[in-house]
Amino acid sequence: MRKLSFALLLLFVVSFSSNAQNSSLKANYQLAAKFSPKKLNKMIFSTSVDPHWLKKSDRFWYVYETTEGKKWYIVDPLKAEKKLLFDNEKLAAAITKIVKDPFDAQHLGLDSMRFVRDENWIQFEVKSTQDIVEKKDSTAKKDAKAKEKPKGKKTFYFEYSLNSGELIELNDFKKPKRKPVWASISPDGNTIIFGKKQNLYLMDKLNYEKALKNEEDSTIVEVQLTKDGIENFGYHRESLSFGDNETNVDKEKNKNKRKPASIFWSPDSKKFVLTRTDSRKVKDLWVINSIADPRPTLETYKYWMPGEKEAPVENVILFDIASKSQQELNADLFKDQSIGIWSTTPLANTRDDDYRPNIWLGTKDKFYFTRTSRDLKSIDVLVADVNTNSVKSIIEERMNTYLENRKLGLVNGGKELIHWSERDGWGHFYLYDETGKLKNQITSGAFHTEEIIGIDEKKRVLYFTANNRESNEDPYYLHTYRVNFDGTGLRLLNEGNFDHASSINDNQLYFVDNFSRINTAPKAVLYNTEGKKILDLETTDLSSLMASGYKFPQTFKVKADDGITDLFGVMYKPYDFDSTKKYPIIEYVYPGPQTESVNKTFSKGMDRIDRLAQLGFIVITVGNRGGNPARSKWYHNYGYGNLRDYGLADKKAAIEQLADKHSFMNINKVGIHGHSGGGFMSTAAMFVYPDFFKSAVSCAGNHDNSIYNRWWSEKHHGVKELISEKNDTSFVYSIEKNPDVAKNLKGKLLLIHGEIDNNVHPANTIRVVNALIKANKRFEMLTLPTQRHGFGDMNEYFFWKMADHFTKYLLDDFSDRSVDIEEMNREIERKR
Repeated sequence: MRKLSFALLLLFVVSFSSNAQNSSLKANYQLAAKFSPKKLNKMIFSTSVDPHWLKKSDRFWYVYETTEGKKWYIVDPLKAEKKLLFDNEKLAAAITKIVKDPFDAQHLGLDSMRFVRDENWIQFEVKSTQDIVEKKDSTAKKDAKAKEKPKGKKTFYFEYSLNSGELIELNDFKKPKRKPVWASISPDGNTIIFGKKQNLYLMDKLNYEKALKNEEDSTIVEVQLTKDGIENFGYHRESLSFGDNETNVDKEKNKNKRKPASIFWSPDSKKFVLTRTDSRKVKDLWVINSIADPRPTLETYKYWMPGEKEAPVENVILFDIASKSQQELNADLFKDQSIGIWSTTPLANTRDDDYRPNIWLGTKDKFYFTRTSRDLKSIDVLVADVNTNSVKSIIEERMNTYLENRKLGLVNGGKELIHWSERDGWGHFYLYDETGKLKNQITSGAFHTEEIIGIDEKKRVLYFTANNRESNEDPYYLHTYRVNFDGTGLRLLNEGNFDHASSINDNQLYFVDNFSRINTAPKAVLYNTEGKKILDLETTDLSSLMASGYKFPQTFKVKADDGITDLFGVMYKPYDFDSTKKYPIIEYVYPGPQTESVNKTFSKGMDRIDRLAQLGFIVITVGNRGGNPARSKWYHNYGYGNLRDYGLADKKAAIEQLADKHSFMNINKVGIHGHSGGGFMSTAAMFVYPDFFKSAVSCAGNHDNSIYNRWWSEKHHGVKELISEKNDTSFVYSIEKNPDVAKNLKGKLLLIHGEIDNNVHPANTIRVVNALIKANKRFEMLTLPTQRHGFGDMNEYFFWKMADHFTKYLLDDFSDRSVDIEEMNREIERKR
């Protein structure tokens, strides 16, 4: 009896102690508020060096900001020299004398800097407080008060000599206007192509200069190239913006304006090619902006959903400038195939150019592109001969799951080809001759190559990025390598247990390496392409952040649910962490398969991880099988055919292993949060493991992938191709959806979606809502007006709504908080 009583007493003490630990945890809103995006912008400045490589030398310049303000540097790799472009104090004083506004060294606002003349002069502009006054015609009106009208603030233009320090004001300077979004300029600068009313037009350089001054100039001469373009089967983009985010009202208003055409120029400017897409049969989708003024507005757009037979049809059209003629190239093979034309132009313009023309990958006589089957199991590399208008398949890739693709590398104008493939289960490079005959595999082994960053044809050296090769490192850390075309001489160029990002110059002699981990301050170093360090450039200034109480998160490694596969993650703790307390756990998730939301480098983006932890949680992020493609193809394709549930067991297993190891983690209080694919995954976790995950905040989730976009859904889950007895091809798509298991909900679920999300349509969330209501479940939902897939200017509101939810249901902190979100109100300037 005494033994039983003692056991009961011990159980009571342990239970009381545990409850006391949990009840002592109150949400720390004050600490979370210290790390709002606005406050972080005052504590963290430059985190990388963005080199602007000069055209006439291997030098580059960059600007870097710290708590001391901005400084501008010029770097000469040949001399291993980095120096200031100018003395900030002296230049500020010289500008002040001319502009008559006070400038100082720490707040020197220089815009639109570029090198001019012999690249020993720089040109820039500064804004002043001086009004630009537009004088009205005195004969027009005799109202004295209306004779002068402010027309903005005056901009001063300067040139500065790096050698002598001379500052010259450009009094009559007329700033060149930026290239308008509609203009596609030929490499020689003499021809400009654009779209209008579904067709293509061209203008010459003289008329383009008129358009830069006044787009409505009635003397501008435009030459119409095509006449058969119609709505949804035209030659240019439907809207003025890249995101095609125009309401029906906007479309009507802009229907006669010039629009951009996605064209690829030949290097000699004589031809260009584009894909003309027939989307007439693709079905419409709609979103409504309920608070548009004065009436709600409708946005109609084409949206191809998985399994639908109404597919877009892509046509490859080649144009000849001299004859103003066009020719459709025959590249057809697969039903509902897609076409991808490669460009030589880098996505990021790291050189001091106003504009780089979009030139096709190839020569003046040929260009390279791909065709991909609808099920993405077949990709052909094609070459088009623009003199004979013929198309030939030179490399064919086939796989039982979807294929990934990278841009082809050309050697000597296509005499040899460097092709990327995952045919042996890892991403590697292969050398082919121009006919498509394999010469040799360039890289091999259990690691993943990513992209070509340079090709030295004379030395026959390939420069590329890769990961998962270096031992005792996180396999996701990216590095830069070089290797000979024959596969010999593989060499790591930027060693160090960090994630690296490289920017190589045009001559492929030097590269800037930006690197960090999530628990180190980012650094930048200059290397040559032999792997020798030239000089250190910068280390990110985190002094203000550290003074605020910030602490780096911790990395960890656990096993997947199979007990074999290594998973890599990050743990974020409250900065006032107390190891004697027991903290609820929140897992921030994204399933992939195109990426895993597990930070590898130091980042300013802290809302969903570092900042969330400050409320009183342990926040973790971790990968899962079927996630990031930067590992083996087996790892990447693990979820193929099981897109809803494939990553859930790994997310659960990771928490269980960490809780076994760390006594401060409360395995009985587990929450989960994610956005987009993470919104989809966090909700699925609540339904599939309802006794494990107790609370979720699910944002913008694609909960029903049968109504999400065809590309992501069919690619990563799979679509079945059926061929009938009549030889007709159709596609069948079947997938498990979150609404199917909504009846299993036990915990506290908050669903959030942007009202005009035209990526993941709000119908995805509404279908879950419908299933929950029919299952008689309590839940919460928030619709964010005017917001698309990202939450934009309502992101801060979203954060505090998420904070409230997890605070109540994981911390059991039901404090009676004011209806006002004071943490936001304190940031608002009240001027009246």
